[in-house]
Amino acid sequence: METYDVIIIGGAAAGLTASLYTARQGLKTLVITKDIGGQALLTNDIQNYPGIMQIGGFELMTKFQEQAASYGAEFKYDEVVSIENKPGEEVVSTTSGEYSCTALILAFGKTPRDLGVPGEQKFKGRGVSYCAVCDGPIFKNRVVSVAGVGDHALQAAVYLAGVASKVNLILPGNDVRGDDSLVSAVKADDKIVTSAGRKVKSINGDKTVKSILLQKGDGSEAEEVETDALFVEMGYIARTEFVKGIVNLNKENEIIIDKFGATSAEGIFAAGDVTDVPYKQAVISAGQGSIAALSAYNYIQKLRGKPVSKTDWKSVKTVKQ
Repeated sequence: METYDVIIIGGAAAGLTASLYTARQGLKTLVITKDIGGQALLTNDIQNYPGIMQIGGFELMTKFQEQAASYGAEFKYDEVVSIENKPGEEVVSTTSGEYSCTALILAFGKTPRDLGVPGEQKFKGRGVSYCAVCDGPIFKNRVVSVAGVGDHALQAAVYLAGVASKVNLILPGNDVRGDDSLVSAVKADDKIVTSAGRKVKSINGDKTVKSILLQKGDGSEAEEVETDALFVEMGYIARTEFVKGIVNLNKENEIIIDKFGATSAEGIFAAGDVTDVPYKQAVISAGQGSIAALSAYNYIQKLRGKPVSKTDWKSVKTVKQ
């Protein structure tokens, strides 16, 4: 089991900012996330992020990740299934392994929604993905499929068409619906084959995904479609079930934090849309991420009997407690 100073669950504005701050402080940092960007990927036009007049959500989140990675932050595309809070240690279990850390930051906001079909859990990370821009390049010049709804499904299909040899776009509705420009792009691309009015019934393969079973809404005979990967784009949902009983939640199942980003459990901090802080905006999540990161750093410093820093500005003298 690999050990880190800090593990951050979530790869959107809060989690990526937190990873930048912890990595910059010299802490061995791991970010575990199903995708990079979270809900920011749903918009191509952000106009209210300070210092940037206009930018796409994917582009902004990519800049966050690149900056964090430049300081040594590591990234693993996986799904957390449970955490264990021990004195001075947190154990994080994912679908593919276990990791331990001294401080844990919960910044997963809203996570990609599962399809909920046979084979999905088995093939997560082995052909089933929830982030086209993260995993798409792995399947260059291969056949991939996208199952989803709304603009995010269309965006994924258009992006993957620039990477894969063929994209099967599976939509539950009887027509391609969404932003006009995206609809036009989907219909104009010969690499995208649309299967409307169908749903994925199961995901099949051996060690990796080999095919998916599609069925029409009328329940008629299912059709098997060969594919090397399935990208799930079913929107986002807040999932805090795995932290119930470990940290305190409010009636909306949001994680309750104090002004330092600390939860009710020692060594566990939280930031972003998953917390009880009002106003869910990228800039607010980023600010919370930095607070949680600096609090995690101070927590680790105290455990190690070292001076506690009151700032991240290297030009300002460190304040000792």
